[in-house]
Amino acid sequence: MDIKYNLKPASERRTEPFVPQGEVGFGKLRTDHMFMMDYKDGQWQNARILPYGPFEMMPGAMALHYGQSIFEGAKAFMHDDGEIYTFRLDKNAQRLNRSADIVCIPTIPEEVQLEAINALIDVDRLWFPRQAGACLYIRPFIFATEDRLSVSPASQYTFCVVLSPSGAYYGKDLSAIRLLITTKYHRAVSGGTGASKVAGNYAASLRAGKAAAEYGAAQVLYLDASNQYIEEVGAMNHFHIRKDGTLVIPEFTDTILRSITSESILALGEELGFKVRQETVKLTDFIADIEAGEIVEAGGFGTAAVVSPVGSYIFEDGRIVTVGDGLVGERIRHIYKVYTEMQKGLRPAPAGWVRKVERRG
Repeated sequence: MDIKYNLKPASERRTEPFVPQGEVGFGKLRTDHMFMMDYKDGQWQNARILPYGPFEMMPGAMALHYGQSIFEGAKAFMHDDGEIYTFRLDKNAQRLNRSADIVCIPTIPEEVQLEAINALIDVDRLWFPRQAGACLYIRPFIFATEDRLSVSPASQYTFCVVLSPSGAYYGKDLSAIRLLITTKYHRAVSGGTGASKVAGNYAASLRAGKAAAEYGAAQVLYLDASNQYIEEVGAMNHFHIRKDGTLVIPEFTDTILRSITSESILALGEELGFKVRQETVKLTDFIADIEAGEIVEAGGFGTAAVVSPVGSYIFEDGRIVTVGDGLVGERIRHIYKVYTEMQKGLRPAPAGWVRKVERRG
């Protein structure tokens, strides 16, 4: 791919490593540049890296009216050798294309996505925060730009990648959250867009998140449309750990987004010291097993937090069910430690999971 570089003048962009004076936060900052590429006349074209800034877009752009917009979220880490490495970025590229198919957006070859992201990271590598637990959060996204007000797939799109220098999601330590078990709000139904990272899925979750806050909960535990089976935790995959050491993740369906963290945990399996399996999880059985002490830990898997431990669940009638002692369990701490050490290059990861961002001169 031929990438055009239209960079900021050296006097206007970062020339020294980024050493934060305080907590960076997650997703708040941007680097100096972004990658863009356009789809028109039936092909992706005009790959370029340019200064981070506003888009010029017509008011009739179809993404604004009909929601043809998808995104991904990945991370890059600095290892002890001072180089930056991505983690399972190929899986994000595959998932972006799955999302594209679901909402009729033209796919982008995986190798093109990877080259775009690596080129941008290389240009802005000085923005990596020199701070414990930090990362470069990677946000690729595609949106429809055709100026048309009839409902059908657009013929023009923009692919963009931006980077966010981010600090540790949890600060100093993991903390357990409470989830609202709701029968009122649903994230997805079969045959819809639940298995994709379509922007509208996240807009639709805001009302449920607001309701959760009214119950003192951090997020919602979504059930399927029949209110019988567990599906997702907000924007994460749910999981629980049984007393015998079995880790259970709900079976992936077309209403559940495949978390790359979940897929990684399933691939690691016994390397983590667990028996890992997927199955449909009936809510009544799940609650009964917590109360009987058969389920001892639970949480969510996702890119941003890696693992979000759940200490308790609250129902809409106010009933609270506590998992174990309500605190972060040792098994979850172990998963978090192993996984994040692989990301940071402190522990060997399976072949191909960690890839160096090459310097392009």
